[in-house]
Amino acid sequence: MRNIVKERLRVINKKGGALMINRNLDKIDRVLRFLLAFWWLGPLAPQFSAEWVSLLIFIVGWIALVESFLGWCGLHRLFNIKKSLEVEN
Repeated sequence: MRNIVKERLRVINKKGGALMINRNLDKIDRVLRFLLAFWWLGPLAPQFSAEWVSLLIFIVGWIALVESFLGWCGLHRLFNIKKSLEVEN
């Protein structure tokens, strides 16, 4: 089980003990997801009469926020979407 988790997250760094996930989002994707999360989690978030739609927007906003900080999207891996990312210095 532990090997499966390591393979899925592609744990690389053993020296410092920190977990590193290979990023699959480039800079513009991360910025757009952050802006979407900022809008959907802020006071100007769209509100609907159907409570479940507002809850769905709230959940997607949090997912977008986490993905913008991590730089990793599970759907990209699920659908095998690959992007060539430049090395950030």
